[in-house]
Parts: sequence; structure tokens; C-alpha cells
Amino acid sequence: MTTQTLPTGRDTARAAGQDGGADASDNTPALPDVPPGRGAPALTTVTASAARRRGVPRWVRRPVGPLLLLLLWQIASWRGSTSTELLASPWTVVTTFADLVGSGELPTAIAVSLRRAATGVLLGGSVGVLLALLAGLFRLGEDLIDASVQMIRTVPFVGLIPLFIIWFGIGETPKIALVAFGVAFPLYINTYAGIRNVDSSLVEAARTVGLTRLGLIRHVILPGALPNVLVGLRFSLAISWLALIFAEQINANQGLGQLMNDAQEFQRTDIIVVCLVVYAFLGLTVDAIVRLLERVLLSWRPAFSGT
Repeated sequence: MTTQTLPTGRDTARAAGQDGGADASDNTPALPDVPPGRGAPALTTVTASAARRRGVPRWVRRPVGPLLLLLLWQIASWRGSTSTELLASPWTVVTTFADLVGSGELPTAIAVSLRRAATGVLLGGSVGVLLALLAGLFRLGEDLIDASVQMIRTVPFVGLIPLFIIWFGIGETPKIALVAFGVAFPLYINTYAGIRNVDSSLVEAARTVGLTRLGLIRHVILPGALPNVLVGLRFSLAISWLALIFAEQINANQGLGQLMNDAQEFQRTDIIVVCLVVYAFLGLTVDAIVRLLERVLLSWRPAFSGT
């Protein structure tokens, strides 16, 4: 019985050098000899690590950081590193959350705060987008609107609380007005920037094919500005919760702010932490909704999604 051995890289290079049709001065390096049964170790390692990384879903990896923080917090409470009077332990916060949900107090407060935030976002967002459209699409609108908006937006909206109380009293109106004021400017800035950053070559091409002004705005300018608009919406929603926290300190008898005020009087840090966690989860929820809108509305735009 005869056995055949496959030629190695050196044998292949030697045969190519002796071949009359090949160029003897070819400097192409020959492949290195790889012992039988042994593959490329570096490539195998990279492929295995990539497979492991792809094997763990992102929704599993993302909560790891917050869970580790909670674990460290609970361990610090057990060891006595943090005073329970100054900061309640995570387990106490969980039990307090269950008690507030069971009594119906927390769901009612969340509904009231959501109504205030939604009303403020709707009013402030509408005003901000409308002003941005007028200033971004028309030069006359820019001359009349942009300078005033840029001046007013530098005023800290928290400093307007005493003025809003004088103007609107201590009811629901100043709370909604404060949220609307804080929301309007991020949407204005990003929408205005998105309109003015549309590629001018696209605008010229649209005019060349005979699009009217309305068609140009609808088919070129607004789609081109949409990514910036959604970024502005994310900023506005984040600011809306910050503004709501300050707004609900204005003699609030309902909502999460009222729960926090009562907890402060009785030094119930567990209730305060519960309210802060609820604020955080509400903010994360609306941010996730906007990110889903980005994936749906911007599916036509390829973008880098990380490695």
C-alpha cells in the first residue's frame, strides 16, 4: 500500500520556482508549514470569542451593571457601612415599593405625574418644533425668532418658579408651564440645526427635478432633519422629568412630588428612593420608546451600531 503526502508550503514554492511558465523572481512568500491536526490558533481564538459574545443577548448583558451596584449597596447595608436612617437598604426599598403599590398610593401618584409630564411635553414640544420650522425654513423667521429664543434659553428654567407662581398661582398650571418651558428649547435647537444641516446638493437636485417648495420641504428637508428631531426629543423627554421634579415641589398635593415631600418630613428615605427609582424607570421607558421610533423611522439610513 502506498501513501501520498500532501506538499507543504516549501514544496509548493520549490515546484513553482522550477516551473518554466512561472517567474523565478517572484517574491511571494510561501505559506508556513502547519502540522497535521493543528489549525490557525489566533483565528480560532477570535472566532470562539466572537461566538461567545454573540451567544449572550444584549438584554442580558445590559442589566449586569445596575445589578452589581444593587448588590454592593445591599452588602454595604449589611456590614453597617451605610446608616439605614440616612439611606435605606435595597430590600427595605423593595418592601416599601410593594406596600405603596398594594395600597394604590404609588399608581395614583404615577398617573398624576405622567399626566403633568405628557401635557408639558406636548405643549412645549409643539411650540419648540413650530418655532424651529419657521426659523429654519425661512430667513425672515430666523431673523425674527432665533435671536430671541437663543437669549431666553440661557435662563435657568428652575429660576422661573417664583415668577410662574405669581403668574399662575399654585395649582396645576405652573407645574405644566415649567415642564413645557424646559422641553421647548432642546427640540427647537435640534430641529433648527437639522433643517439647516440638510445637504445643499440634495436641495439643488430636488429643485432641478421640479419639486415645489412644499414638495422640497416634505420629501427632502424634513426627512433630512428627522434624525436631529428625534435626538432633540430624547433630550426634551429627559429634561421633562427633571423639570417635573422641581415643578412638583410647588405645593403639590398629588403625584410623586407629594410623596417625596411627605417622606422628607418623616425622614422616610425608603419612600424617597422609591420615587427616585420610579422617575428613573419612567425616563428609561420613554427613552426606549423614542429609540424604537428611531429604528422604525430611520430604517432607510445605515448607521454604525457598535462592534
